[in-house]
Amino acid sequence: MNKTPTKEVLLLFSTFLVSISGLIYELLAGTISSYFLGDSIYQFSIIIGIFMSSMGVGSWLSRYIEKDLIKNFIYLQLLIAIIGGFSSIILFFAFVVIKNYEIFLYLITILIGGMIGMEIPLIIRILKDYFLLKNNISNVFTADYIGALFASILFPIVLLPKLGILQSSLLVGGMNAFVALLSWSTFRKNLKKVVSFYIFFTFLALSIGFGVVDKFSAFVEQRLYKDPIIFAKTTPYQKIIITRKRGRVRLYINGALQFDSLDEYRYHEMLIHPAMIMAKSHQRVLILGGGDGLALREILKYKDTKKITLVDLDGAVTDIFRSNKFLRRLNKDSLNSPKVEIINQDAWKYIENSQELFDLIVVDLPDPNNVSLSRLYSKKFYTILKDHLSKFGVMVVQSTSPLFAKKAFWSIHQTIKSTSLKTKPYHIYIPSFGEWGFVLASWQNWRFEFDKLPKDIKFFDKEELKAALKFPKDMQKVDVKINTLFTHPLLKYYQEGWAYWYE
Repeated sequence: MNKTPTKEVLLLFSTFLVSISGLIYELLAGTISSYFLGDSIYQFSIIIGIFMSSMGVGSWLSRYIEKDLIKNFIYLQLLIAIIGGFSSIILFFAFVVIKNYEIFLYLITILIGGMIGMEIPLIIRILKDYFLLKNNISNVFTADYIGALFASILFPIVLLPKLGILQSSLLVGGMNAFVALLSWSTFRKNLKKVVSFYIFFTFLALSIGFGVVDKFSAFVEQRLYKDPIIFAKTTPYQKIIITRKRGRVRLYINGALQFDSLDEYRYHEMLIHPAMIMAKSHQRVLILGGGDGLALREILKYKDTKKITLVDLDGAVTDIFRSNKFLRRLNKDSLNSPKVEIINQDAWKYIENSQELFDLIVVDLPDPNNVSLSRLYSKKFYTILKDHLSKFGVMVVQSTSPLFAKKAFWSIHQTIKSTSLKTKPYHIYIPSFGEWGFVLASWQNWRFEFDKLPKDIKFFDKEELKAALKFPKDMQKVDVKINTLFTHPLLKYYQEGWAYWYE
């Protein structure tokens, strides 16, 4: 059997590249669906299932490509380069203009998955002239699996944080176009000149895409948010958007509103001050979440506070809120206080490795809308936190809405109570969010010392706390299960509650 080592190597290298691009397209689709539709585990599971089954269909359809294998393989790469490369742009635009966005997302996923499924069978058939069958299959799949490993490392560490979703999609499209160019240069004697024109056109289209993608991104994002965007960044953890109009600032994470500067004081005063006027000491404070520095602002109003440790997963949040002049005015420059230590780390990992006891623990984490967040509302997590609470210390947990997600709220309460801490739930109305709930927890009986309360408070006082401790009939306690690492009933309660009101 005649062998051409150069062609062998180039075709196997092409296999390696198409494997990288295929997995990254899959990860991009899952990331985009999670960004727009929420619940990352559910969305990734659906996307991966559709993508893999579509690859199976594409693999089966490849049998009908009987002639001109090299030419058809090149055309396939160019199609993937155009459709896959521009897929993120298409999906972002579709989300803005199409109501039934999920159907469109799944159709794009099926199309790309089907084309990618054709790649490996075609490469195996092309390589049959250079390898024995057993070597052919093992070599192709070795290159394929190694490529998948590279993609799984490249996407979260380099592409998403450095380039973002849209640029990453176009870059991977360029990878497919490069495979087409590589195949053309290897077999150009057997191909017509028109093939080179198609390759040139594909590179040109992707280059133009790179040139306008920033403007397009700004256009789409601005359509999603009614106020002008002053900061936008995709990090390895989330999409951060900050808007501002006539001094009014809103923070969005993955499309969900986190605060509105018009009424955030209601939330943060009710989160912090009930716990502060109950705690015997404020010397050592731990905040989990709260990277905007607004809860921290309220804590720093107490002059006896000596050390505050703020643990927020995403350094991009803490960086912008301690560097931007306007945002620093909003949080009173709290993140730059010498009393504050900022740690960008997973809350669970931090508290599990910490040896400190705290007089106040503030759990200001996002709502439990996926399994990753739900674990931070589990009995195990609260048990670990309890062991870091001083004898006279107090813990406060933001606990979603007792109206819109009533079962979720009371599940959080019951989960904290199951750790043997004494609990006290309360709620407040916030115009941007509606009714919102919190849970206080402590070893001690409840005694609020209002004489500790600072003077510069906009909303919170004795009468407001008295009203907050009372729950009307439609928000009163219901029978629910506690949230554990293995069952996560909280996630179901949360999704069902919000779906009832808003879907």
